[in-house]
Amino acid sequence: MRLRVLGVEVPGLPPALDGLRLVHLSDLHLGLPSRGERAVRRAVEWTALRSPDLVAVTGDLISRRRGEPLLRELVERLPACYCILGNHDLALGRDPLSQPVELEDLAPATLLLDEGRMIEIRGCRVWVAGLDPRSRGREPDLGHPADLSILLSHFPSVLDRLRPGSFHLVLAGHMHDGQICLPYPGGKLRLAHPRARYARGLYRRGQTVMHVSPGLGTTFLPLRFLARPEATELVLRPAS
Repeated sequence: MRLRVLGVEVPGLPPALDGLRLVHLSDLHLGLPSRGERAVRRAVEWTALRSPDLVAVTGDLISRRRGEPLLRELVERLPACYCILGNHDLALGRDPLSQPVELEDLAPATLLLDEGRMIEIRGCRVWVAGLDPRSRGREPDLGHPADLSILLSHFPSVLDRLRPGSFHLVLAGHMHDGQICLPYPGGKLRLAHPRARYARGLYRRGQTVMHVSPGLGTTFLPLRFLARPEATELVLRPAS
């Protein structure tokens, strides 16, 4: 797996938040036999050692109910952690192996379901909001005036529905970087979501920047090919 540190220029970021470190994890899919569990454990250990300012986990936490005890054990190790659910947590999809789970609280982590929290970092107001996956297709209305506003959305397509200026940073997952990919000269064919506009990495729209995590776990098949699982530390910088 990849443990990556990535600099991100964020338009409008206050100088006081220059260098803020945010670890982005996604698509754990705990509860299924998969090498993904090993990747999740390693990602959590790495994150805990780095002690970032914030941790965001953007959905698909559990694929089967038996993964919940491990999820709760792991989030206890993540500092300042904010989580959302994904479609697999609610069994909203075609994967026959998924089970709906009843997650309403993940303390000490904060689970956000169409709501947000205002926190203070380095004397600045930081707004962290999270979408419920059942809100997919609706225009998000969770913006709030802040020095830095962050939206957690399982689905990257949310970037196309945001009102201009409503969020500085969007964090999303869902794509698995294709999970199983076929190489061709100059690129690769992602067999999961082959026509997706936002597959992995950084995207910009106006004054908003989005990071799409390659994720850590698997779905349908318990393997990945040419789509390495990744834990990403985003180091925020003011846009030049």
